[in-house]
Amino acid sequence: MRSRNPVFSRRGFSRDNGYAGFNTAPQAGGPAVGTQGNPYAQGNPYAQPSGNPYAQNPYAQQDLQYGAPPQAPATTGRMTLDDVVLRTASTLGTLVVTAALAWTLLPVDTANIGRSYAIGIGAALVGMVLALVQSFKRKASPALILAYAAVEGVFLGVVSNVVDTHIASGAAMQAVLGTMAVFVGVLLAYKAGWIRVNRRFYGFVMAAALGFVLLMMVNMLFAVFGGGDGLGFRSGPLGVFFGVVGIILGACFLALDFKQVEDGIAYGAPREEAWLAAFGLTLTLVWIYMEFLRIIAILNQSD
Repeated sequence: MRSRNPVFSRRGFSRDNGYAGFNTAPQAGGPAVGTQGNPYAQGNPYAQPSGNPYAQNPYAQQDLQYGAPPQAPATTGRMTLDDVVLRTASTLGTLVVTAALAWTLLPVDTANIGRSYAIGIGAALVGMVLALVQSFKRKASPALILAYAAVEGVFLGVVSNVVDTHIASGAAMQAVLGTMAVFVGVLLAYKAGWIRVNRRFYGFVMAAALGFVLLMMVNMLFAVFGGGDGLGFRSGPLGVFFGVVGIILGACFLALDFKQVEDGIAYGAPREEAWLAAFGLTLTLVWIYMEFLRIIAILNQSD
C-alpha cells in the first residue's frame, strides 16, 4: 500500500521554519538548498553554518574546527532526543493499541473474514490519504499523525490476524521480532559509523526504492486485470526475494530517519518537528513489518 511507503513521505523538517539546513537560501557558489526536495542534493544541507540562526554562537567556530556540527544554545522549544522518543512511543503505542483491538474485535473466521477484511482495507485506504496529507503539509500535525497510526493499526491488526490464523500460526510475533531486530541492528550500525548517510547514499536509496515501488505497482496491475499473482513478484521464490529487498530498503530508510533526527537535534529544530521524526519512523517500521509478514506467509504457503 502506498500509505505504508516511506519513499513518498520523506520530506525532512519544515523548510519555512528558519532553522539551519531547512531554509532555501543559496549556498555560496551553488543553487538554493532543498529546492529539489533532496536534502543531500547539494551536499550536506547542514554543513554550512551561514543559514543557522545560531551561527553567532561563540562556540560554533570552535566546534567547526574540531569537525563537530555547530550546536544550538541550550534554549527551550528545541527538539531533543527525549521529544523524538516520546512522540514515537505515542505514535507506535496508538498503532499497537488499535491493532490489538482490531485483532480482538474483528473476527477472521470463515463467516466473518470478508467483513473484517473489508474494514481493514478501508482503514488502509484512509491511512494512505492521511499519510499523503501529512506528507504534503508544511508543518507536522500531531492529530493527523496519531489518526494515521490509529487507522493503520486497524489494517495491521486485521491482516496480521488473517495470516496468523489461516496461514502461519505465530507469524505476527515473528514479524514483530524481525522488525525489532532490523531497527536495533541499523541503530547500532549507524551509531558505530558503519552506515554513512550522504548524498550518494540518499540518491541510491531513493532510486532503488522508486524502482521497487514501480515494479510492485506493475505487478499489482497485472494481478488486477490478468488475475492470479500478476507477474509473480509477490509470491513464490520471487516473492521472498523481493520481500528481502523490501526489508533492506526499509533498513536504509531507518538510517535516513536516524540522520534526520540527529541533524534536527544538532541544529536546534523546533520541538514540534519531533512529530515528523516520529511519523517517518512509524512509516518505515510499518513497511518493514509488512515485508516480514509477507515473507512468512509466502514461506508457509509453499510448505
